[in-house]
Amino acid sequence: GDQEAGEMGLAAVPGRQAAFRQGLAAAVQYAKAVGCPRIHLMAGRVPQGADRAAVAGEMETTFIENLRYAADVLAQEDMIGLVEPINNRITDPRYFLNTPHQAAAILEKVGRPNLKLQLDFFHCQIMDGNLSRNLETYFPLIGHIQIAQVPGRHEPDSPGELNFPYIFKLLESLGYTGYVGCEYAPKGDTLEGLGWLRSYWESRGLQHGGTSKAAE
Repeated sequence: GDQEAGEMGLAAVPGRQAAFRQGLAAAVQYAKAVGCPRIHLMAGRVPQGADRAAVAGEMETTFIENLRYAADVLAQEDMIGLVEPINNRITDPRYFLNTPHQAAAILEKVGRPNLKLQLDFFHCQIMDGNLSRNLETYFPLIGHIQIAQVPGRHEPDSPGELNFPYIFKLLESLGYTGYVGCEYAPKGDTLEGLGWLRSYWESRGLQHGGTSKAAE
């Protein structure tokens, strides 16, 4: 979509299917160029002035059709498509996809194995809370994870609602081996703000960079 025009993706926006397909084709080329095997398929916003409840059915139908098309395109490139629930309480009141439950229901209807859930703990905490249970429930669907403290959306070790050392241990116990995206705004200097990562490495017996001290 056109962010300058206020768009946040097009996958669920009725009447924009052609633009969605054009954007997907471009995204695939960019992803191939940089070696990225995953593409975030953003749902988009409820049209300005529309009643969410009145258009929800049409938007879901559009979303499902576009996701099936995208999944088939991505499968030809051995790529994964991701859908991310974004909270509509603080971040974007008009965004269509808001909760893991909604995302899971749509993924089930789409029925494509190369479509996964992109779970951002920031959005999930704001919408649902109960992160441990939600993580366990939706873990089989997860293809990518993003982190930020709530409510400030800063580093994981900044003051806030989330206990990230506990969450990281839970991810390990569940066997998560994928990437964790740091989608937060540093409170100050970016490198200084990575102290939480150094602490995590040390707690796991690792050097900075993730190599084992025992390997020396």
